[in-house]
This record gives sequence, structure tokens and C-alpha cells, in this order.
Amino acid sequence: MQDIDYTRMGMRIRLARKAKGWSQDMLAKKCGISMSFLGHIERGTRIMSLETFVNICTALSTDADELLWGVAHPSDSRLVDMWGRQEKMDTDSYSMYVRIMKSVAKIMNEAPR
Repeated sequence: MQDIDYTRMGMRIRLARKAKGWSQDMLAKKCGISMSFLGHIERGTRIMSLETFVNICTALSTDADELLWGVAHPSDSRLVDMWGRQEKMDTDSYSMYVRIMKSVAKIMNEAPR
């Protein structure tokens, strides 16, 4: 099992927040936490509850894996959006795309940092 690097996770949260053009205060309000606590989370100096983490993921419209590990694991629905509706493709091709994307994500997650 991987150890969570709270400093890197905080950095990813900060980058996702800034990519949306939001201030710390704006994200903190959306998540129901103080701006001070969000600052600690972004610096990795405080550990948030699971509920706060879920609220941050929801507010930023991002996957937990992306914030935790820095690797997005696309859901099947995202793959369907990328490759077209499943009913338009034969099942074997769609399954192959899903396996390829999951393999790439796994390789990227295991790469040395």
C-alpha cells in the first residue's frame, strides 16, 4: 500500500483550484471549511477528514485518484465519451480501449517520481 504524501496532494489541490481561477476563500466556502484550514491542506501541514476530501473532489470536479496520487483513472463513462457510445462500437473494441487506458494509468502510477 502506498503512503499518502500530503504535501504533494495539497499541491495538486492548489493546482486544481488555480486552474479553475478560484481563490482559497472560494474553494473553502464551497467545501464548508475555513480558508486557514484549506491553506494548511494545500501546504500538507494538516490532514483533512474523508468528508472534507470528498467535498474538495466534488467542488473541483476531479477524481480522488488524481488528487491523491497524481494519476487520473478515467471512469468507463469518460471512456465512452472519448471513444463514442458503446452501442456504436463492438463490445470487443470497447473492452480493449478500457483495458489499454487502465493499463496506462497503472503504469503511470507505478513510475518512480
